[in-house]
Amino acid sequence: MAARSEASAEDPAGSEDVADLFRAIGRMVKSARERAGLNQRQLGQRVGYGEEQISSIERGRRTPQPDFLVTVDDVLECGGLLAVLADDVALAKARKRVRHPEWFRDYAALEAQAVGLCYFANQAVPGLFQTENYARAVFASRQPFFDEGTIEQRVVARLARQELLSKWPPPTVSAIVQESVLRQCFGGPAVLREQLDRLVQVSSLRHVEIQIMPTLSEDHAGMGGPFTLLDIKGKPRMAYLEVQHVSRLITDPEDVRVLAAKYGSIRGQALTTRDSLRLIEKMLGDL
Repeated sequence: MAARSEASAEDPAGSEDVADLFRAIGRMVKSARERAGLNQRQLGQRVGYGEEQISSIERGRRTPQPDFLVTVDDVLECGGLLAVLADDVALAKARKRVRHPEWFRDYAALEAQAVGLCYFANQAVPGLFQTENYARAVFASRQPFFDEGTIEQRVVARLARQELLSKWPPPTVSAIVQESVLRQCFGGPAVLREQLDRLVQVSSLRHVEIQIMPTLSEDHAGMGGPFTLLDIKGKPRMAYLEVQHVSRLITDPEDVRVLAAKYGSIRGQALTTRDSLRLIEKMLGDL
């Protein structure tokens, strides 16, 4: 069964107003920049943004962050006209529609209902644990390339999924992560350090277990690639596969059983949760 999966929240009332607000702010930024005699690259250099990011904000395709508005107001000497909008943007972001790609919506809807989740990850840190900067670096490295607006949209959607970890009662979450994933320096050393620190924090949650599959392991039952197992109350266990931009939701009991058996083997071959935490902390110390 092909998955068209990451459950999009219903579009709340006022989402079009939010988009209109961001477009209006973008036009204001552009007008102020041109009045100051700067091009997009020059403004970006002064506020720590890339030229494409400035372009996306001015076109209303990227959410203008509150601190960006405060900084630009100062740089362009707007006298508070942009800075005063920072609070409005913060409120609007909370109402902004979370939009997942169509192919991911089915899975995300199921993930949000899960009482148990098991992840085997050998390409990137599971999305449920990713920091904002790590997620942005992962999406930015994708080919064919995403434009800045799409990257920002995907980051927002990914972070929204993480509310699952703090809901009550929370699902039990087990994750086995390939060691090489934690040594892949997406976004640079600072981003990786932040991500490893996030894993240390998440591993302290009572309902989360993180294990590392060491590179030096002589046995590995997960050579077929990453997968997720989902347990939803009142429904048979399901599995989800995603590779090379192709996704598949698996409901056949025998196929799910085989993947569950593989997960059990991988779990037995991986480091214990205690030893995994020590390895992550060692990686942090080495950065």
